[in-house]
Amino acid sequence: MKRILILMMTFPMALYARQIDPVPVNNPLSTASSVQETASLTIENGGLSLETSAGDSAMPTVGDASLSLPTQNSKETPAPASSGQTPSPEIGSSMVGYIDNAIIGSEVRIRFDAGFHDNFPDNGEFFYAKCGCYKILGGNYAFDPNAPGPSPGVVTNLNFQQLYLRAEYAPTRRFSVFTEVPIRWIQPLSFVPGFGSFSNQAGISDVSVGVKMAIIESSNRLLTAQLEGTFPSGNASKGLGTNHYTFTPELLFYQGISDRLALEGEVGDSHPIGGSAGVPVGNGGFAGDIFYYGVGPSYKLYRGENVTVATVLETVGWHEFGGFETVWLTGSDIANTVDSANILNFKLGIRTSFGHSSIYAGYGTPATHDHWYKGIVRVEYRYYF
Repeated sequence: MKRILILMMTFPMALYARQIDPVPVNNPLSTASSVQETASLTIENGGLSLETSAGDSAMPTVGDASLSLPTQNSKETPAPASSGQTPSPEIGSSMVGYIDNAIIGSEVRIRFDAGFHDNFPDNGEFFYAKCGCYKILGGNYAFDPNAPGPSPGVVTNLNFQQLYLRAEYAPTRRFSVFTEVPIRWIQPLSFVPGFGSFSNQAGISDVSVGVKMAIIESSNRLLTAQLEGTFPSGNASKGLGTNHYTFTPELLFYQGISDRLALEGEVGDSHPIGGSAGVPVGNGGFAGDIFYYGVGPSYKLYRGENVTVATVLETVGWHEFGGFETVWLTGSDIANTVDSANILNFKLGIRTSFGHSSIYAGYGTPATHDHWYKGIVRVEYRYYF
């Protein structure tokens, strides 16, 4: 009888405890945000107790019976929901040094080039503007009083160095904006006799801005469209710029083949907007469209816990459509058309990656008779975040 009385007294308390924190039967949200522990009713040694499965602290006792109320665990943090997006290659996966990087991400880049033996620096107004020597030709058919390039000398051999400061920002993984500021140094080594000369020059060259957008992406493949515009910010009379705007659409490609091997590529067109008059004046423009392409396989020679070392071999080519270059032909002719010149370079380099940084060093040399230079050394530092 005593046990029955105790049970009758504690039963309403148990019901009250359950009403404090009820568990809806058909509410799926209750199971997602909390877990209701199981209560058990026990009678032993003449006493009755109600405990949760976790043994929470008991309620005040009635007689020799003790009662514990069911408790509610703290809310569990739900697992992050999948975005449903396919992961794309990380920006640090790109190993090339001359081909533009297809992988989109935020980074800063410092690049230094040293080029040797450029024999035709105003070729197609790709490196610098039409030679200013045309202003001193007088009655010659090639006379052009508006030729913007350095004067009075006709350069036949020139070395140059260029420092590029680039910043790229990616608000999403499929889109980025970038800007690049180059600083240029030139050293003319020889000139056509009788035209004079000019001294070494240095300063800011033509600044570029652009956007990148991923068209196709997967965990090991990326096809990116890039649009770049270049402004005539360099002083053309010092050989620091082209004196015209340039619009450059480009497609960039990345393909991971294995955990060590990758293939990267580019194809694009450098299209001048404006530019100097051709030779003679009225015969087209001195600048020409330049179609270019490149492919570069890379292989990771060493993969440590914090350091990766990879070698990369890049083949880069240019095909010129129209334009002119200044070259000494005879005593009266100093211009030559470049309607269909083809230039091909091989670039061999090595890239070391560590943390969020990487360093590249490489050398390029022409594989064709036509060339921009006879040799180039490139050193680059990238920090991506």
